[in-house]
Amino acid sequence: MRLIDGNLIAQEVLAEIKARVARLAPIIPHVAFIRVGEDPASVSYVTKKQKTAAEVGMQASIKVFPETVTQADLFKHIDALNADSSVHGILIQAPLPKHLSETDVFNRVASQKDVDGFGTLSIGKLVQEIPGAFAACTPAGVIELLKRSNIETTGKHAVVVGRSLIVGKPAAILLISKACNCTVTITHSQTKDLSAIVRQADIVIAAIGKPKFITADMIKPGAVVIDVGINRVADATKKNGYALIGDVDFENVSKVSSAISPVPGGVGPMTVAMLMKNTLDACERANARG
Repeated sequence: MRLIDGNLIAQEVLAEIKARVARLAPIIPHVAFIRVGEDPASVSYVTKKQKTAAEVGMQASIKVFPETVTQADLFKHIDALNADSSVHGILIQAPLPKHLSETDVFNRVASQKDVDGFGTLSIGKLVQEIPGAFAACTPAGVIELLKRSNIETTGKHAVVVGRSLIVGKPAAILLISKACNCTVTITHSQTKDLSAIVRQADIVIAAIGKPKFITADMIKPGAVVIDVGINRVADATKKNGYALIGDVDFENVSKVSSAISPVPGGVGPMTVAMLMKNTLDACERANARG
């Protein structure tokens, strides 16, 4: 079994990004974050992204709104960022409060600044394989893990467990693209005999949001397993009172698979790295347009 080390691969990606950023001087890529409320996970994620931006020489700004913010007020701020030529990427931290339409909010971001890749235009361009389309950061990170780990994808059967807009759907689009050439099956909570379908996979992408959902008996011997899940489970032995658990039963699945990504230290660092890459790409394109 080979461990797919997301921390190590993310550092490789970030080193390349840092070098590209340095070549852009005095232009500095700028990503603007919008956070609504004080959800601890959202606060943690945005803080990590801001820290990473600083490490590679990018500017990161943030606007925090109360949970009671209206959609109209949120749109005003997004519109201002869209019009600001010094801002190259805009990221709206999900999830948003229920009174806000995530789809409408994501679509308010100008497509050339949609570094999170959730806008309708970005997803459409991804389906059409238009060069320069922004892919959602987590599935883009999954593909980068496979590529940099020299995992063969052409002709392989990839099974995606989960159909979210954030991971499952864009991951399937990327895997079926001409860059990967996988045959793709998407499974979800309503799939009949899900275990039997997952067992057919050469590559399993687990993104269903259930701790240790993927067990060893669901994995074909020698399959590659990428665990996207990040589940907080109470753990009194931990200083912060919880442990991060993936969607895969790592201990047992690792005995069957040929390669597997851990949680933490797998897809998570790649998500942040791909956000930096998307922001840098947006900056370079904006300056090429003049």
